[in-house]
Amino acid sequence: MSPTDLNLKRLAAAADNERRARAAADRLASAAADHDLLDVAVAPVDSPVGELLVAVTQRGLACVAFEDEDRDEIVARLAREISPRILEHPAAADEVRRELDQYFAGARTRFELRLDRRLIHGIARDVLAATARVPFGRTTTYGELAGKIGHPKAARAVGNALGSNPIPIVVPCHRVLRTGGALGGYAGGLARKERLLRLEGVLAV
Repeated sequence: MSPTDLNLKRLAAAADNERRARAAADRLASAAADHDLLDVAVAPVDSPVGELLVAVTQRGLACVAFEDEDRDEIVARLAREISPRILEHPAAADEVRRELDQYFAGARTRFELRLDRRLIHGIARDVLAATARVPFGRTTTYGELAGKIGHPKAARAVGNALGSNPIPIVVPCHRVLRTGGALGGYAGGLARKERLLRLEGVLAV
């Protein structure tokens, strides 16, 4: 057997082992869910803005994280604030994956997912509830959002709350701009914010 053939055989065996390991992990997660031993299911979701990590509980979608965020820190926070009974379980994220795929394909303008807001605290609850009502293709400003929640002088606090949004894209903090139309900040990076706003027709392609 030539060295090339041997390397190909090793790669095929490694890929087969990986598939087997993933299938075993899926079976374990399914069994845990069936016996009410799984409180938080995490799963990767491919998207045009990079691979997302989503976390789903029985209450709904709890977290959407971008690929450059620290996954260990995210899982540690989920364990601390929701439950340590966490496993990777892609099937649990099927509905989230479907709606995100539709959104990025331009076929969905409103998410219908149930949300688990246990990672949202304090004034951020009001800020993100108001943010969730900003419709597709529209924007608001930090100041306007502050006024909507009854704290017209709290634009900075609003910005901080948006920056800590654990469910970006679905809770559309990318639709909040500075007065005058400047993009402002975005925890996922301005390039992602621009891309989402272009997708929604707010910015020219």
